[in-house]
Amino acid sequence: MAAATGFAPAPASAWPRSRRRRLRCRCCEDTLGVPRRRAPANGGNAPASRDQLHFPELRPLPYPAPPPRPRRIVLVRHGQSEGNVDESAYTRVPDPLIGLTPKGRRDAEDCGRRLHRLFSDGSDGGDDWKVYFYVSPYRRTLETLRGIGLAFDAGHIAGVREEPRLREQDFGNFQDREKMRAEKEVRRRYGRFFYRFPDGESAADVYDRITGFRETLRADIDIGRFQPPSPPGSPAAPEMNLVLVSHGLTLRVFLMRWYKWTVRQFEGLANFDNGGALVMQTGEGGRYSLLGHHSADELREFGLTDEMIDDQMWQSTARPGELNYNFITNGPSFFTHFS
Repeated sequence: MAAATGFAPAPASAWPRSRRRRLRCRCCEDTLGVPRRRAPANGGNAPASRDQLHFPELRPLPYPAPPPRPRRIVLVRHGQSEGNVDESAYTRVPDPLIGLTPKGRRDAEDCGRRLHRLFSDGSDGGDDWKVYFYVSPYRRTLETLRGIGLAFDAGHIAGVREEPRLREQDFGNFQDREKMRAEKEVRRRYGRFFYRFPDGESAADVYDRITGFRETLRADIDIGRFQPPSPPGSPAAPEMNLVLVSHGLTLRVFLMRWYKWTVRQFEGLANFDNGGALVMQTGEGGRYSLLGHHSADELREFGLTDEMIDDQMWQSTARPGELNYNFITNGPSFFTHFS
């Protein structure tokens, strides 16, 4: 590089003191809502305890807490679509233009009433709550959003964002009915996560774009886009709820990405019902857990194993920044030589 630019790099001892600070790498996982730490003004005394020495997340923050997190992230699958009742619709109509059936519109309206009840009954401030929607740009999800919205007045809707990364898995433009049935049988034998449809996507491809969406969502939460901190002495901001209106596989991949589930765990999950919802709710420590709203039996029916449910129990009391060292994906389960 020195020969190419004509400049030789200066030795580290010649760098300004600020540039000689040791770099710290931070993983995006488990830092949702955790601000970057700065050296305290007293020059950086040693941690007060042995636990704080080994676990930086336990050290007290020298500045105000981050913005409050939305109380819930609710995942909603679209209502019954024309393609759900007649697979030949995909041979005539582009997938993004498949709409809802009359039953699908009722599914959406029923879902809206259930969500309104959840937000009203679960709000600490009674009626002091709002909802922000993310929606896939497909016709069936937009129609589902409008059906859900019938249950809400304008004062409770904080905003809507159309998000292409929440779209359905791409199966490859117009679909030949018999060929698609054969492809789905091949997918069953090959594996639901890695099998890529010709001219389409695999679930692994969906995982990649959902990772980008999750980072956008994380940044929006961290900067207080939904729920800015209230000035001292002022009333608390309304309780915020986020609703993602999307598609079955896309929502399962979102859960896989959020909770760091393995491919095998993902492949054991059941699909959402049309108009069905799964609620991620903050627990005692501020992390999102599925056990805040659902029972363990409901989660088993959805496909969670006992280990995954144990992790959800941990999530219900843990704080952002903490790591469950006993969870299967964080421990020695990938190795076979331990006794």
